[in-house]
Amino acid sequence: MSLVDLIAQADERGLAASGLACLDRCVPLLGGDDEVLRPLWSSLVDGGADGDAWGERLAKARAELDSADADADSAPDSGLGAEAAVSDEDRAAALARRMLAAAPDDPCASALRAWADACSAAALQIHRLLDVAADGSGPLVAAELRRQVAVLELLAGRGAGGLRPALEVSTEGRRVLRAVVSRRARGRS
Repeated sequence: MSLVDLIAQADERGLAASGLACLDRCVPLLGGDDEVLRPLWSSLVDGGADGDAWGERLAKARAELDSADADADSAPDSGLGAEAAVSDEDRAAALARRMLAAAPDDPCASALRAWADACSAAALQIHRLLDVAADGSGPLVAAELRRQVAVLELLAGRGAGGLRPALEVSTEGRRVLRAVVSRRARGRS
């Protein structure tokens, strides 16, 4: 089944997990700790994305990631000048910040569907920006697409039981993206 079909057929928990997994894989771009979104994953186990738990945990994650992002912005300038001001990494980080900002505070199926769809597109674009392939459809993008499909299939097939393996898929993707970001940073040094 295609990614578009999987998103269209997902229930609220699947949609929340899909958007959250995309955001989780992009946390390295926001300077966040690997565990910053773990409470949101827990809220999905505890009863889905409904209720106050999701909104409270989302607010806390936003505050932590905003703080990490502000700390990164206040780091000393690399001296590269204005011509390097908008790099692929900057554009990728901006997309990740938009994913976080767009997460619904009070999620309902329609809000989660729109968010999951937007996160899917943003995560693929982030991976295109950071992929080494000149045409933007290299191995990093292909792997991200596979991860998005895997997360939705796990939730569709196992319900709440698919959350742990979905988190594992997301964790693997986060490690890959963190390595790519680190390698690109070393290449600029």
